[in-house]
Amino acid sequence: MPGPLDGVRVLELTAVVLGPWACQMLGDMGAEVIKVEAPYGDSNRKLGAHSATKNMPALYLTCNRNKRSIVLDLKKKSAVMAVLELAKTVDVFVHNNRPQAMDKLGLNYAALKQVNPRIIYCGTYGFAKAGPYGDKGAMDDSIQGASGLAMLNNAVLGEPRFLPTIVCDKTTAMAAVQGVLAALFHRERTGQGQELEVPMFETMVSWVMAEHLWGQTFDPAMGSAGYGRLLSKERKAYPTKDGFIAILPYLDAHWDLFCKLAERPDLLADPRFANLAARVAHIDDTYREIARTMPAKTTAEWLEIFGTTSIPTIRVNTPDELIDDPHLVATGFWKTIDHPTEGKLRSPAFPINFSETPAGIQRHQPRLGEHSVEILKEGGLDQATIDAMLAEGTTVQA
Repeated sequence: MPGPLDGVRVLELTAVVLGPWACQMLGDMGAEVIKVEAPYGDSNRKLGAHSATKNMPALYLTCNRNKRSIVLDLKKKSAVMAVLELAKTVDVFVHNNRPQAMDKLGLNYAALKQVNPRIIYCGTYGFAKAGPYGDKGAMDDSIQGASGLAMLNNAVLGEPRFLPTIVCDKTTAMAAVQGVLAALFHRERTGQGQELEVPMFETMVSWVMAEHLWGQTFDPAMGSAGYGRLLSKERKAYPTKDGFIAILPYLDAHWDLFCKLAERPDLLADPRFANLAARVAHIDDTYREIARTMPAKTTAEWLEIFGTTSIPTIRVNTPDELIDDPHLVATGFWKTIDHPTEGKLRSPAFPINFSETPAGIQRHQPRLGEHSVEILKEGGLDQATIDAMLAEGTTVQA
Protein backbone atom coordinates (compact mmCIF):
# COMPACT_ATOMS: atom_id res chain seq x y z
CA MET A 1 0.00 0.00 0.00
CA PRO A 2 1.56 3.38 -1.00
CA GLY A 3 2.41 5.99 1.60
CA PRO A 4 0.66 9.36 1.95
CA LEU A 5 3.28 11.13 -0.21
CA ASP A 6 3.15 8.60 -3.05
CA GLY A 7 3.71 10.47 -6.31
CA VAL A 8 5.67 13.34 -4.72
CA ARG A 9 9.18 13.67 -6.12
CA VAL A 10 11.95 15.27 -4.03
CA LEU A 11 15.38 16.48 -5.11
CA GLU A 12 17.74 16.61 -2.12
CA LEU A 13 20.99 18.56 -2.05
CA THR A 14 21.95 18.03 1.59
CA ALA A 15 24.56 16.44 3.84
CA VAL A 16 25.22 15.62 7.51
CA VAL A 17 21.93 15.01 9.43
CA LEU A 18 19.41 17.86 9.22
CA GLY A 19 18.65 17.66 5.51
CA PRO A 20 19.21 13.91 5.04
CA TRP A 21 16.98 12.99 7.99
CA ALA A 22 14.24 15.38 6.83
CA CYS A 23 14.31 13.90 3.34
CA GLN A 24 14.38 10.35 4.73
CA MET A 25 11.14 11.15 6.57
CA LEU A 26 9.60 12.33 3.31
CA GLY A 27 10.80 9.10 1.70
CA ASP A 28 9.39 7.01 4.54
CA MET A 29 6.00 8.58 3.81
CA GLY A 30 6.20 7.48 0.19
CA ALA A 31 7.94 10.33 -1.64
CA GLU A 32 10.53 9.48 -4.27
CA VAL A 33 13.78 11.07 -3.06
CA ILE A 34 16.80 11.75 -5.26
CA LYS A 35 19.93 12.53 -3.24
CA VAL A 36 22.53 14.65 -5.02
CA GLU A 37 26.06 14.10 -3.68
CA ALA A 38 29.47 15.51 -4.46
CA PRO A 39 32.05 13.02 -5.83
CA TYR A 40 33.38 12.53 -2.28
CA GLY A 41 29.86 11.94 -0.98
CA ASP A 42 27.89 13.12 2.02
CA SER A 43 30.31 13.78 4.90
CA ASN A 44 28.41 11.23 7.00
CA ARG A 45 29.68 8.51 4.67
CA LYS A 46 32.86 8.65 6.78
CA LEU A 47 31.35 8.37 10.29
CA GLY A 48 30.33 5.42 12.43
CA ALA A 49 30.64 1.66 12.57
CA HIS A 50 31.02 0.19 9.10
CA SER A 51 31.54 -3.01 7.17
CA ALA A 52 34.25 -3.50 4.57
CA THR A 53 32.21 -1.52 2.02
CA LYS A 54 33.53 1.96 1.34
CA ASN A 55 31.38 4.97 2.23
CA MET A 56 28.58 3.04 3.96
CA PRO A 57 28.98 3.60 7.75
CA ALA A 58 26.30 3.70 10.43
CA LEU A 59 25.57 7.44 10.56
CA TYR A 60 24.98 7.55 6.80
CA LEU A 61 22.82 4.42 6.91
CA THR A 62 20.52 5.78 9.65
CA CYS A 63 19.64 8.93 7.68
CA ASN A 64 19.44 7.84 4.05
CA ARG A 65 17.01 5.00 3.43
CA ASN A 66 14.27 5.37 0.80
CA LYS A 67 16.52 7.36 -1.55
CA ARG A 68 18.46 7.07 -4.78
CA SER A 69 21.94 8.60 -5.09
CA ILE A 70 23.35 10.61 -7.97
CA VAL A 71 26.86 12.09 -8.02
CA LEU A 72 27.19 15.60 -9.46
CA ASP A 73 30.27 17.79 -9.16
CA LEU A 74 28.61 21.19 -8.84
CA LYS A 75 31.90 22.94 -9.50
CA LYS A 76 31.22 22.07 -13.14
CA LYS A 77 28.65 23.89 -15.22
CA SER A 78 27.26 20.70 -16.73
CA ALA A 79 26.39 19.43 -13.23
CA VAL A 80 24.50 22.62 -12.38
CA MET A 81 22.61 22.34 -15.67
CA ALA A 82 21.75 18.72 -14.78
CA VAL A 83 20.28 19.88 -11.45
CA LEU A 84 18.14 22.42 -13.29
CA GLU A 85 16.94 19.73 -15.67
CA LEU A 86 16.06 17.44 -12.77
CA ALA A 87 14.31 20.35 -11.03
CA LYS A 88 11.82 20.41 -13.88
CA THR A 89 10.68 16.91 -12.91
CA VAL A 90 10.29 17.28 -9.12
CA ASP A 91 7.80 18.72 -6.65
CA VAL A 92 10.20 19.61 -3.85
CA PHE A 93 13.82 20.78 -3.68
CA VAL A 94 15.61 20.65 -0.30
CA HIS A 95 19.09 21.96 0.44
CA ASN A 96 21.13 22.87 3.53
CA ASN A 97 23.75 25.16 2.03
CA ARG A 98 24.15 28.81 2.95
CA PRO A 99 21.99 31.03 0.69
CA GLN A 100 25.09 32.80 -0.62
CA ALA A 101 26.47 29.48 -1.87
CA MET A 102 23.22 28.69 -3.70
CA ASP A 103 23.24 32.16 -5.29
CA LYS A 104 26.81 31.58 -6.49
CA LEU A 105 25.93 28.19 -7.95
CA GLY A 106 22.89 29.58 -9.72
CA LEU A 107 20.59 27.22 -7.81
CA ASN A 108 18.61 29.72 -5.74
CA TYR A 109 14.82 29.85 -5.69
CA ALA A 110 14.63 32.30 -8.60
CA ALA A 111 16.61 29.94 -10.83
CA LEU A 112 14.56 26.86 -9.96
CA LYS A 113 11.26 28.73 -10.12
CA GLN A 114 12.13 29.80 -13.64
CA VAL A 115 12.33 26.17 -14.81
CA ASN A 116 9.52 24.90 -12.53
CA PRO A 117 7.06 27.52 -11.20
CA ARG A 118 5.27 24.90 -9.06
CA ILE A 119 8.37 23.82 -7.17
CA ILE A 120 8.51 23.88 -3.35
CA TYR A 121 12.01 25.19 -2.58
CA CYS A 122 13.08 24.44 1.01
CA GLY A 123 16.31 25.96 2.28
CA THR A 124 17.48 24.92 5.75
CA TYR A 125 19.90 27.51 7.11
CA GLY A 126 21.65 28.33 10.35
CA PHE A 127 19.90 31.68 10.62
CA ALA A 128 17.14 33.54 8.76
CA LYS A 129 18.57 35.35 5.75
CA ALA A 130 17.20 38.78 6.68
CA GLY A 131 19.09 39.12 9.99
CA PRO A 132 22.71 40.08 10.74
CA TYR A 133 23.61 36.39 11.27
CA GLY A 134 22.17 35.45 7.91
CA ASP A 135 25.50 34.70 6.24
CA LYS A 136 26.85 32.60 9.11
CA GLY A 137 27.32 28.87 8.90
CA ALA A 138 26.02 26.74 11.76
CA MET A 139 26.32 23.31 13.32
CA ASP A 140 24.31 21.70 16.10
CA ASP A 141 26.73 22.80 18.84
CA SER A 142 26.71 26.44 17.79
CA ILE A 143 22.91 26.53 17.64
CA GLN A 144 22.62 24.83 21.06
CA GLY A 145 24.78 27.68 22.33
CA ALA A 146 23.06 30.53 20.50
CA SER A 147 19.50 29.38 21.26
CA GLY A 148 19.93 29.30 25.05
CA LEU A 149 19.68 25.53 25.17
CA ALA A 150 23.24 24.97 26.42
CA MET A 151 22.85 27.65 29.08
CA LEU A 152 19.83 25.86 30.59
CA ASN A 153 22.33 23.30 31.83
CA ASN A 154 24.20 26.05 33.69
CA ALA A 155 21.47 26.05 36.34
CA VAL A 156 21.73 22.28 36.73
CA LEU A 157 25.40 21.47 36.14
CA GLY A 158 27.08 24.76 36.97
CA GLU A 159 28.30 25.33 33.42
CA PRO A 160 26.79 25.54 29.94
CA ARG A 161 26.72 22.06 28.42
CA PHE A 162 25.53 20.68 25.09
CA LEU A 163 22.98 17.88 25.12
CA PRO A 164 24.56 14.58 24.02
CA THR A 165 22.35 14.43 20.93
CA ILE A 166 22.09 16.60 17.82
CA VAL A 167 18.77 18.01 18.95
CA CYS A 168 18.98 21.15 16.80
CA ASP A 169 19.58 19.23 13.58
CA LYS A 170 16.77 16.77 14.25
CA THR A 171 14.25 19.31 15.54
CA THR A 172 14.88 21.56 12.53
CA ALA A 173 14.57 18.53 10.25
CA MET A 174 11.08 17.91 11.61
CA ALA A 175 10.25 21.60 11.12
CA ALA A 176 11.42 21.32 7.51
CA VAL A 177 9.15 18.33 6.92
CA GLN A 178 6.26 20.24 8.51
CA GLY A 179 6.91 23.20 6.23
CA VAL A 180 7.18 21.09 3.08
CA LEU A 181 3.91 19.30 3.84
CA ALA A 182 2.11 22.62 4.45
CA ALA A 183 3.51 24.04 1.20
CA LEU A 184 2.40 20.95 -0.73
CA PHE A 185 -1.09 21.30 0.76
CA HIS A 186 -1.18 24.97 -0.29
CA ARG A 187 -0.08 24.03 -3.80
CA GLU A 188 -2.80 21.41 -4.04
CA ARG A 189 -5.36 24.16 -3.38
CA THR A 190 -3.84 26.96 -5.44
CA GLY A 191 -1.30 25.46 -7.85
CA GLN A 192 1.28 27.86 -6.42
CA GLY A 193 4.81 26.86 -5.49
CA GLN A 194 6.88 28.81 -2.98
CA GLU A 195 10.18 29.21 -1.16
CA LEU A 196 10.55 27.98 2.42
CA GLU A 197 13.22 29.21 4.79
CA VAL A 198 13.79 26.91 7.79
CA PRO A 199 16.46 28.47 10.05
CA MET A 200 17.94 26.40 12.87
CA PHE A 201 18.37 29.36 15.25
CA GLU A 202 14.80 30.60 15.10
CA THR A 203 13.43 27.04 15.17
CA MET A 204 15.34 26.24 18.35
CA VAL A 205 14.59 29.54 20.10
CA SER A 206 10.91 28.80 19.50
CA TRP A 207 11.46 25.25 20.82
CA VAL A 208 13.37 26.33 23.95
CA MET A 209 11.16 29.26 24.85
CA ALA A 210 7.82 27.44 24.54
CA GLU A 211 8.03 26.80 28.30
CA HIS A 212 11.04 28.90 29.29
CA LEU A 213 9.77 32.30 28.13
CA TRP A 214 8.01 32.37 31.53
CA GLY A 215 8.22 35.88 33.04
CA GLN A 216 9.35 37.33 29.72
CA THR A 217 5.96 36.39 28.28
CA PHE A 218 4.78 39.79 29.51
CA ASP A 219 5.97 43.22 28.37
CA PRO A 220 7.22 44.65 30.66
CA ALA A 221 8.57 41.38 32.03
CA MET A 222 7.07 39.85 35.15
CA GLY A 223 10.24 37.99 36.03
CA SER A 224 13.07 36.33 34.18
CA ALA A 225 12.90 33.58 31.57
CA GLY A 226 13.14 29.99 32.79
CA TYR A 227 10.68 27.40 34.08
CA GLY A 228 12.02 26.65 37.57
CA ARG A 229 10.70 23.09 37.87
CA LEU A 230 12.73 22.03 34.86
CA LEU A 231 15.86 23.83 36.04
CA SER A 232 16.03 22.09 39.41
CA LYS A 233 19.31 20.30 40.09
CA GLU A 234 17.26 17.52 41.68
CA ARG A 235 15.29 16.73 38.49
CA LYS A 236 16.79 13.43 37.36
CA ALA A 237 16.22 9.73 37.02
CA TYR A 238 15.92 8.16 40.47
CA PRO A 239 18.15 5.28 41.65
CA THR A 240 16.28 2.18 42.76
CA LYS A 241 17.71 -0.83 44.56
CA ASP A 242 19.02 -2.21 41.25
CA GLY A 243 18.77 0.46 38.57
CA PHE A 244 16.97 3.69 37.69
CA ILE A 245 13.38 4.72 37.28
CA ALA A 246 11.62 7.77 35.85
CA ILE A 247 8.55 8.73 37.86
CA LEU A 248 6.66 12.00 38.09
CA PRO A 249 3.74 12.24 40.57
CA TYR A 250 2.83 15.63 39.17
CA LEU A 251 -0.88 16.26 39.67
CA ASP A 252 -2.48 16.27 43.12
CA ALA A 253 -4.14 12.91 42.45
CA HIS A 254 -0.76 11.51 41.40
CA TRP A 255 0.90 12.80 44.58
CA ASP A 256 -1.73 11.40 46.91
CA LEU A 257 -1.52 8.00 45.26
CA PHE A 258 2.28 8.04 45.26
CA CYS A 259 2.46 8.81 48.98
CA LYS A 260 0.04 6.00 49.83
CA LEU A 261 1.57 3.31 47.59
CA ALA A 262 5.15 4.30 48.47
CA GLU A 263 4.23 4.21 52.16
CA ARG A 264 5.15 7.86 52.73
CA PRO A 265 2.13 9.21 54.68
CA ASP A 266 4.43 11.80 56.23
CA LEU A 267 4.55 13.64 52.92
CA LEU A 268 0.78 14.04 52.84
CA ALA A 269 0.90 16.00 56.08
CA ASP A 270 3.74 18.28 54.97
CA PRO A 271 2.48 21.75 53.86
CA ARG A 272 5.36 22.02 51.34
CA PHE A 273 3.65 19.31 49.30
CA ALA A 274 -0.01 20.14 49.97
CA ASN A 275 -0.85 20.81 46.32
CA LEU A 276 0.75 21.25 42.90
CA ALA A 277 1.54 24.92 43.41
CA ALA A 278 3.20 24.19 46.76
CA ARG A 279 5.24 21.32 45.33
CA VAL A 280 6.44 23.45 42.42
CA ALA A 281 7.34 26.25 44.84
CA HIS A 282 9.41 23.69 46.81
CA ILE A 283 10.46 21.67 43.80
CA ASP A 284 13.95 20.77 45.04
CA ASP A 285 12.46 19.33 48.22
CA THR A 286 9.79 17.49 46.23
CA TYR A 287 12.36 15.81 44.03
CA ARG A 288 14.60 15.00 47.01
CA GLU A 289 11.78 13.21 48.82
CA ILE A 290 11.01 11.11 45.76
CA ALA A 291 14.71 10.31 45.47
CA ARG A 292 14.83 9.25 49.15
CA THR A 293 11.93 6.86 48.55
CA MET A 294 13.00 5.00 45.40
CA PRO A 295 16.06 3.05 46.72
CA ALA A 296 13.77 1.00 48.99
CA LYS A 297 12.73 -1.34 46.18
CA THR A 298 13.92 -2.69 42.85
CA THR A 299 12.86 -1.12 39.57
CA ALA A 300 10.63 -4.11 38.81
CA GLU A 301 8.94 -3.83 42.20
CA TRP A 302 8.17 -0.15 41.68
CA LEU A 303 6.87 -0.83 38.18
CA GLU A 304 4.52 -3.46 39.60
CA ILE A 305 3.30 -1.04 42.28
CA PHE A 306 2.78 1.97 40.03
CA GLY A 307 2.41 0.30 36.64
CA THR A 308 -1.40 0.16 36.66
CA THR A 309 -1.86 3.68 38.05
CA SER A 310 -2.05 6.98 36.19
CA ILE A 311 1.32 8.10 37.58
CA PRO A 312 3.85 8.37 34.71
CA THR A 313 6.35 5.63 35.61
CA ILE A 314 8.84 3.84 33.36
CA ARG A 315 12.17 2.05 33.46
CA VAL A 316 15.20 4.14 32.44
CA ASN A 317 16.76 2.49 29.40
CA THR A 318 20.26 2.64 28.02
CA PRO A 319 20.40 3.08 24.22
CA ASP A 320 21.44 -0.59 23.88
CA GLU A 321 18.46 -1.72 25.99
CA LEU A 322 16.05 -0.04 23.58
CA ILE A 323 16.75 -2.79 21.04
CA ASP A 324 14.95 -5.31 23.27
CA ASP A 325 12.43 -2.98 24.91
CA PRO A 326 9.25 -5.10 25.17
CA HIS A 327 6.97 -2.32 23.94
CA LEU A 328 9.12 -1.61 20.88
CA VAL A 329 9.36 -5.32 20.13
CA ALA A 330 5.59 -5.79 20.46
CA THR A 331 4.79 -2.87 18.16
CA GLY A 332 7.31 -3.97 15.52
CA PHE A 333 9.23 -0.73 15.84
CA TRP A 334 12.58 -2.17 14.82
CA LYS A 335 12.73 -3.10 11.14
CA THR A 336 15.34 -5.34 9.54
CA ILE A 337 16.21 -5.11 5.87
CA ASP A 338 18.63 -7.06 3.69
CA HIS A 339 21.01 -4.57 2.12
CA PRO A 340 22.74 -5.76 -1.08
CA THR A 341 26.22 -4.84 0.20
CA GLU A 342 25.85 -4.30 3.97
CA GLY A 343 23.90 -7.44 4.93
CA LYS A 344 21.16 -7.23 7.54
CA LEU A 345 20.51 -3.71 8.82
CA ARG A 346 18.32 -2.56 11.70
CA SER A 347 16.26 0.62 11.34
CA PRO A 348 13.63 2.33 13.49
CA ALA A 349 10.19 2.41 11.93
CA PHE A 350 8.61 5.71 10.93
CA PRO A 351 6.90 6.68 14.21
CA ILE A 352 3.55 7.87 12.82
CA ASN A 353 0.99 5.16 12.04
CA PHE A 354 -1.31 5.89 9.09
CA SER A 355 -4.38 3.66 8.91
CA GLU A 356 -4.80 3.87 5.12
CA THR A 357 -1.40 4.97 3.75
CA PRO A 358 1.28 3.39 5.93
CA ALA A 359 4.83 4.66 5.87
CA GLY A 360 7.56 2.12 5.31
CA ILE A 361 10.95 1.19 3.87
CA GLN A 362 10.79 0.87 0.10
CA ARG A 363 14.46 1.33 -0.80
CA HIS A 364 17.77 0.43 0.79
CA GLN A 365 20.34 3.13 1.52
CA PRO A 366 22.12 3.83 -1.80
CA ARG A 367 25.79 3.48 -2.52
CA LEU A 368 27.49 6.68 -3.67
CA GLY A 369 26.31 7.33 -7.22
CA GLU A 370 24.36 4.07 -7.39
CA HIS A 371 21.62 5.61 -9.54
CA SER A 372 23.48 8.40 -11.35
CA VAL A 373 22.88 7.26 -14.92
CA GLU A 374 19.24 6.25 -14.52
CA ILE A 375 18.39 9.55 -12.82
CA LEU A 376 20.12 11.61 -15.52
CA LYS A 377 18.14 9.71 -18.16
CA GLU A 378 14.93 10.44 -16.28
CA GLY A 379 15.93 14.13 -16.32
CA GLY A 380 15.98 14.04 -20.12
CA LEU A 381 19.74 14.00 -20.72
CA ASP A 382 20.82 11.99 -23.75
CA GLN A 383 23.38 9.19 -23.62
CA ALA A 384 26.12 11.25 -25.30
CA THR A 385 25.81 13.97 -22.67
CA ILE A 386 25.81 11.41 -19.87
CA ASP A 387 28.89 9.69 -21.32
CA ALA A 388 30.70 13.01 -21.46
CA MET A 389 29.78 13.75 -17.84
CA LEU A 390 31.09 10.34 -16.79
CA ALA A 391 34.32 10.86 -18.74
CA GLU A 392 35.06 14.25 -17.16
CA GLY A 393 34.10 13.12 -13.64
CA THR A 394 31.04 15.36 -13.38
CA THR A 395 29.11 12.29 -12.39
CA VAL A 396 30.00 8.79 -11.21
CA GLN A 397 28.12 5.52 -11.58
CA ALA A 398 28.63 3.09 -8.68
